[in-house]
Amino acid sequence: MAVLFSYLKRHIKFALLYFLYALIFIVVFSLYGLPIEAVSYGFVLSVFFTVIFFSYGFTRYYKTHQQLEILKAQVTLSIDTLPDAKDLLVKDYQLLIETLFDKYHALETDSDFKRMAQIDYYTLWVHQIKTPISAMYLLLESNQNENTLSLKSELFKIEQYVEMVLHYQRLESETTDLKIQNYDLESIVKSVIRKYRTLFIEKGIRLNLNIAPQQVLTDEKWLSFALEQIVSNAIKYTHQGEISIACLSDPLRLVISDTGIGIQEEDLPRIFEKGFTGFNGRMNRKSTGIGLYLCKQTLKMLGHDIDVVSQLEQGTTVAIGLDRPNITLE
Repeated sequence: MAVLFSYLKRHIKFALLYFLYALIFIVVFSLYGLPIEAVSYGFVLSVFFTVIFFSYGFTRYYKTHQQLEILKAQVTLSIDTLPDAKDLLVKDYQLLIETLFDKYHALETDSDFKRMAQIDYYTLWVHQIKTPISAMYLLLESNQNENTLSLKSELFKIEQYVEMVLHYQRLESETTDLKIQNYDLESIVKSVIRKYRTLFIEKGIRLNLNIAPQQVLTDEKWLSFALEQIVSNAIKYTHQGEISIACLSDPLRLVISDTGIGIQEEDLPRIFEKGFTGFNGRMNRKSTGIGLYLCKQTLKMLGHDIDVVSQLEQGTTVAIGLDRPNITLE
């Protein structure tokens, strides 16, 4: 119906002009006293041919509209299926579209090239920076003093930021080296805990771990990365008390709870936005607003969901849904 109204609107001037001409003929014929039957017969014939003409025009108009609707889903790939231009004005519009299409693809190619160059640079930088980090760890091991633990903690944070850069670049690229298969959830969680044991010790935070052996369909490396972002935040914003990690069933989910400072209610809907730091981040002045964004995107890529519940000054609970009912292993 919308197409019909659009077609009528497009030709409303011609329709009004036709009825004006018809009215003129009727008036002239009546002034000359011609029989009304002759006038009516001519009017009916003209209306009949006009309806045929408009029906044919509307059919072509509708087919062109259908072609353009189909083309909308393919326009970023090709414009070879554009309808044939029936007049000069339509041809001019098509030439304009072709020019914009060529410009778009040129910009897209240039953007892809720059993005790949940036990814290559950061990947190289990450691998190169790991060498001095490893050297600093060795130096700290050979020169133990009262500041060694604090220095190791700060060096560990640097290492995690470096890893975050690498994962960010991989997550934004088209290839993410996923390896989906069954992994032992307990092993993944304990591996992450061992990685952060220095920070647990430094801040005196108790760990309550309640995970039985459980197979989960996921990618070990990427799930570990997502879990690291959650554990890191829990440690950062928990000044005393404990962090609990448990695996619950029906549905299968991993729950991480802390007794930290919590998150303000108005900040909760936005914590997964890129660059959003919220009240806690502004007060801490060390938050980048990237960690939870990468966590959310990583879990989304893996097919897992995440839910956060928090109460100010009471703590935060994060639940990662690990059920994958629609996944089949090949």
